[in-house]
Formats: sequence, structure tokens, C-alpha cells
Amino acid sequence: MAIHKGRGFAAINYPIGMNLGGDPSQALVHSNPDGKFMVALSAIDLGQGMKSVTRQIAAETLGVPYDDVYVDTADSDTGPHDMGSFASRGTHRVGNAVRRASEEARAVLMEAAAEELEVNPEDLVTDGKGNIHVKGAPSRSITVGEASGAAQFKQGRTVSGRGIFLIPMSDVDPETGEMSPVTCYAHAALVVDVEVDDETGEVNVLQINSAYEVGRALNPRMVEQQLVGGAWMGMSHALWETTEPYYPNRDHGPVDFNEYLMPGPGDIAEHHIAILERPAPDGPFGGKGPGEMCANPVLPAVANAVYDAVGVEIDDLPITPEKILRALKERR
Repeated sequence: MAIHKGRGFAAINYPIGMNLGGDPSQALVHSNPDGKFMVALSAIDLGQGMKSVTRQIAAETLGVPYDDVYVDTADSDTGPHDMGSFASRGTHRVGNAVRRASEEARAVLMEAAAEELEVNPEDLVTDGKGNIHVKGAPSRSITVGEASGAAQFKQGRTVSGRGIFLIPMSDVDPETGEMSPVTCYAHAALVVDVEVDDETGEVNVLQINSAYEVGRALNPRMVEQQLVGGAWMGMSHALWETTEPYYPNRDHGPVDFNEYLMPGPGDIAEHHIAILERPAPDGPFGGKGPGEMCANPVLPAVANAVYDAVGVEIDDLPITPEKILRALKERR
């Protein structure tokens, strides 16, 4: 009886969103009289950081400080339409809609400022700190708050914008029906090192090394955190988690998180990540986002590592000690 080491590899390309009906997302952006901006969405942040990213996109496009932008995802009945938070579409689809809405709102803001400064809107720039000034003449300036107040109380303007992003329909081959359901893909390659005890069947994940191509990382630290968390989820799916191990008989199934089996902090493997930035031509500032892809390659990589270690193929998840010992017994 011995402990065997194994290494598994997996590589994937992952579609961003889909093309059902164009996969549309909409966004509304408006300014309050004090120059603070509200972004209204029906897309929901599921913990993946969508609010932070769309807030960044709006602030960058408007030319205002990040702290002056707020994102509201309150109610899909009253907010602008969105297809939903799925298929890793948040950064790409919703981000594009927010950028377009922000561009329209910015145009109104610059017109209001131009009227106050008695110049053409094309002669104005924002400094990202809450000020608008004439190109080449920084002393001739107005704050975003002053311009917003003038627009709404003096000029009768609504500093607002509407944005929608729609994927163009794919051409369809009339003979084969072949088409492209998406416009861009993210990519990843991942290596997992494990130890397998051939007496107990237990698997210990020693280390994960991964490389992810996610377009432009709009928030690098948040991307890294999502990749780390996603890998932990993938490792958990590969080796621990199952909601219905005896389906359809639930007598021995978990009923709450006291019984649901998943890895604890002591099971987290060392993870080295390389983030490769290849800006997407149709992404907001080149972003695509990691999305669901951060968990997917871990599962086949772990299965391949177990095979490399003890020579048995497990194609039914999770890869439990019981399954490994049965496979070893059958092989012998």
C-alpha cells in the first residue's frame, strides 16, 4: 500500500453568452442634480462582481470618479430588460450596454457644460475627478455637479442615457445548419498535482497551476479572486460535492449544510495563476470576464491526475474514495 503522485492537465475554450434572440442587455444611466450618477440594471450580481465592473465602466466612460457612480439592480419588473445572469455574459453584454448608456449621458452632460462655459461641446474634456474644462485652458472649468444642476434647473435637460447591446445574428449554412452561437470565447489551461492513497482511496490536491485568457482584466484583483474561488468550487465538484448520491432514494442524501460534504479551508490547494490579457474587439474596454470558466477545467484535470496517479479512470463525479477503491479492485 502506498501514496501515489499524479499530474492532470485540461484546456478549454469557453463561449461568452449566447445568441438566442441576440442575447440583449439594456442599461439606463442618469445624473442627479448634484452630479452623482445612477446606473439602473435588471442584471443581478450573484457575487461575481458585476456591480463593481459595471460601475467602473460607467465611471470611465462618463469621465467621473468611481465614487460618484452607483448601480441599482433592484427589480426586473421596473428596470430595463436583461436576459439574465448566466452563461458568463455579465461583463461583456451588460458592460457594453452600460458603456453605451453612459456615452449618451456624457454627451448631454457635455452639452450642458458647453452652454454654461459658452464653448462647443467638442472643446471640453473631463479630468476623471469631477471637473469639466476647456481643452488647453484648465482654468476655464465647471464641475460635473454644477453642469448637472444647470442642466436640470436652468436648461431643462435630462442628463441621462439609454444603452442596449445586441449580438448580431450569425450566418447559417443552408446545407449543414452550421452557425456561430457566440462572438467571442475565453480560454484556459490548467495543471493539477495530486496524491492518491491506494489503501483509503483518498485524494489530496497538492497544487494547481493555471493560465486564463479573459480579454482585458478590468479589475485584476477581482478577476484573480474569482479564479481562486472558482478553482476551489471546481475541486469541490470533482472530489466532494453531490446533492443526490443515491438518487432517486434520498434517505442518505444531505438535507442541510451540516451534512453537505465539501472541502474546508484546510483542503484548499496552493494555486498559481497567470492572467493573459487579449482584449476582445467587441468587449467593453476589451473585457470578457472569467465567469463560469474558472471552475470548469478543474474537474477533468483532477480526473486525469487521479488516472496518472493510480491508473484508473473515474468518469462519474464526485471522485470519491469508494469509487477509486472499487476501480482499483476491478483492475486487479
